[in-house]
Amino acid sequence: MRLSVIAIGRLKQGPERELADRYYQRFDEIGRKLGFRGLELHEIAESRARDAATRMTEEAAAISALVPERAALVAMDERGDSLDSVSFARKLAGWRDQSVPQTVFVIGGADGLSPELRRRAKLLVSFGAATWPHQMVRVMLLEQIYRAATILSGHPYHRA
Repeated sequence: MRLSVIAIGRLKQGPERELADRYYQRFDEIGRKLGFRGLELHEIAESRARDAATRMTEEAAAISALVPERAALVAMDERGDSLDSVSFARKLAGWRDQSVPQTVFVIGGADGLSPELRRRAKLLVSFGAATWPHQMVRVMLLEQIYRAATILSGHPYHRA
């Protein structure tokens, strides 16, 4: 199964980019051994529309263009489920074992994701009740993807 992260906005050089790159590389080293055929990152420029509804619609169209038809769509959304790391790992393993060709994680911009994208999602995931900048959500998501791989492989990184 291939994994993708589609995010609105770009990570500039700096500590967030370095940390995101670190988890991306760590996953790449362990993920292929577990049947994950790579992790793709796609950055989409934020819409410059004047109103929030139009921005979300334009960003949703750009995201949708990158989501394959049979992919499991996971929307990062503050109203989503707060999964523990083991449950997150089991969800990924379940889709992999069911031969889902791709899991796509989407991170919206400042206005969030469109209602249509949230409805299409097989899973809505929240990193808690706090509001996080999308750059931090990307780092936390990449860390959780890496952590899921370590859980599935029995690696000692996850010590719960």
